[in-house]
Amino acid sequence: MTDQHTKQQYLTFVLRDEQYGICIDSAKEIIEYGNITSIPLMPDFVKGVLNLRGEVVPVIDLSLRFGKSATKVHNRTCIVILEVPFEHQQVVIGILVDAVSEVLEIDSSQIESPPSFGARIRTEFIQGVANIEGEFVILLHGERVLSITEMASLIENVLEQ
Repeated sequence: MTDQHTKQQYLTFVLRDEQYGICIDSAKEIIEYGNITSIPLMPDFVKGVLNLRGEVVPVIDLSLRFGKSATKVHNRTCIVILEVPFEHQQVVIGILVDAVSEVLEIDSSQIESPPSFGARIRTEFIQGVANIEGEFVILLHGERVLSITEMASLIENVLEQ
């Protein structure tokens, strides 16, 4: 008899008092907040870029991306460096979060479908919701939240104005 459930590891983090998770396969590293160079005429959620060992990495404020207020920087604020697919290659991008929590191994049986209404972020961003020890963890589709195509079109619209 085979087990139909699969386990996946998720990097969990806090954003505005809510727990989120993203597949650990996307996460490259976690760095402390700092040395972000702002770029004029970018959408609010694009905080700027940072130099990561010679590579220019755009940094997105995930709270603003979700339509909430900007992340307030404090001692646990950090940047999670992710690799997301874009046009047959991997693109490196940073997301600003309030704090990183832990890596959780979540069984597929613990993941519920995203809510069809009432969610505080766009449902296409949500892979599912896991109930871990009585707390909900919103599991994100990294490639949709950080859609390079969508962000590029938003940036083009700003530049055209």
